[in-house]
Amino acid sequence: MKKDIETTMKKFETRVSKMESKENEDDGNEFTAFRSSSRMLSPSAMLRRFFILSATAPSRSSAAAASQIRSFRSHKKRVVFLGSPQVSASVLDHLLNASAAPDSLFEYKLTGLDVIQIAAVVTQPPSRRDRGRKVMPSPVSELAQDRGLPSDLIFTPLKANEESFLSSFALLEPELCITAAYGNILPTKFLKIPTMGTVNIHPSLLPLYRGAAPVQRALQDGVRETGVSLAYTVRQLDAGPVVSHEKIEIDSDIKAPELLKLLFAKGCDLLTRELPSLLDGTAMARAVAQDESKATFAPKINPEESWLSFDQEARILHNKVPHVRAFAGWPGTRSKLSLFDDVSGEMNDVDLKVVTTRVCGDGDVLSRRRDEIFFEKDSLVIPCGNGTALEVVEVQLPGKSVVGAAAFRNGLRGRKLKIFR
Repeated sequence: MKKDIETTMKKFETRVSKMESKENEDDGNEFTAFRSSSRMLSPSAMLRRFFILSATAPSRSSAAAASQIRSFRSHKKRVVFLGSPQVSASVLDHLLNASAAPDSLFEYKLTGLDVIQIAAVVTQPPSRRDRGRKVMPSPVSELAQDRGLPSDLIFTPLKANEESFLSSFALLEPELCITAAYGNILPTKFLKIPTMGTVNIHPSLLPLYRGAAPVQRALQDGVRETGVSLAYTVRQLDAGPVVSHEKIEIDSDIKAPELLKLLFAKGCDLLTRELPSLLDGTAMARAVAQDESKATFAPKINPEESWLSFDQEARILHNKVPHVRAFAGWPGTRSKLSLFDDVSGEMNDVDLKVVTTRVCGDGDVLSRRRDEIFFEKDSLVIPCGNGTALEVVEVQLPGKSVVGAAAFRNGLRGRKLKIFR
């Protein structure tokens, strides 16, 4: 069916090109009615109406109808997307996939009569990442290139207040900007350019956890509920009116990377649902101002926070500061242990990244020495504050792959672990 329609559209456009020279002739009453009523129709319905009317209307009026359809097709909302990491790329990918829905005759058609054009992408400049530390473009930049966006429409300013960038950005005449983990503060001069404003997908229930690390800090605090918000961007960090939000319960074992991915997936759904109202301005009219008295903040993670102190209770280490789940991925959660050889008497310090943990419920730990680390079943058991213990299920040595506790034990070759004091 779609192929037939597209074939018909091509034939129609060929016909249109032959008629354009006649556009100055009288439109005809039937096509005047077509022009006014078609504004409320879908593109395919508008096309069908044209064919029905053209069967009875004077042929000299066809060029005017053709002009109407061409005008409709050319009036796409110019949208600029800003993002950098992989979760941002997933939003851009979702946006492009939704815009190219199979039932759409129009490129970048999202829903109803709301048609957008991805006018440009703004992302962080290339940086060193992955194990090889090679200089690589951001995941958003890579996706944009893969999807055919011209390189001159992929902007990578070091800061968003660069005059050269702002000048180029203004020339795009964007109507709406969408941000998702872009990573740069947007200046007032930028925010004044898009006529319909700038909206941000933020992975928290604003005004809670404003800032750079909302997911990590929510897990660090051990909260049971979080969510994602779609909010307008203002000069104050994450303080703009909220268009919509969605709540989710936090699974007790979920880690930051998985939760972040889940929240941005929910954010994609919010964006798709709200896009028509964002483009026609109704979202701005009904957006709700944040309650400043309830605002909390989620500052950027400091690598030094990743060190574990086993003087704290196991539950705190697992659920709070530093948080194994919250710091999963980057910067990770690290511990400094002592490796003791009974035969040679040598003792060496070792930095160990703790990947997966659970709280030990074995009361036998209380009778053991406070600094004695032992293995039990599939875990490395480390005594903690107030007679509690943390079971470490997965670990990672510097420069090595993640392994289970049993495999790590085999690599010790009889040597014992002690808590570094």
